[in-house]
Amino acid sequence: MVIGNSLARAFALVGALSIIRFRTVLKDTKDIAIVFLTLGIGLAVGTNNYFIAVSTTIFMCILMWIFFKSNYGLLHVTEFILRFYYSRQGDESEYLDLLEVTTKYINLLHMEPTEDGEKIYLTYDISLKEGGNAKDLVSKLTKIKGIEEVVLVSSKSDIDY
Repeated sequence: MVIGNSLARAFALVGALSIIRFRTVLKDTKDIAIVFLTLGIGLAVGTNNYFIAVSTTIFMCILMWIFFKSNYGLLHVTEFILRFYYSRQGDESEYLDLLEVTTKYINLLHMEPTEDGEKIYLTYDISLKEGGNAKDLVSKLTKIKGIEEVVLVSSKSDIDY
């Protein structure tokens, strides 16, 4: 509706979309949709189609608010990032069993051996089970033989889709 029968507007739209799409890295498809939406609204305003711009803006704001309130597309909410050094001489099943019992979600993010090859630096993305305590998890992990420098970082505002 914004482009109408104008060939110049059509080429301008293609050029603008290619610049945005290929020069900006966006992680989430929702972010890409918002970029394209704002580009379309900007084109509507630029071509004096104010009714289309205002009605689309109002409709999309209501729709995005509903998606936000209903957590549409939410897979999990990350609570903590867990990092620690693990000695290769220790029993791996001991800390894995503890994590399995205390967490409802666990994902290995990073594994890096130290320069001497004696230890592995592990980073996990975790969510504790209902009633779980972060202090208890850290204290139990530090008691396990072969685990050193336990760090638990809160990331409650980080939501993966």
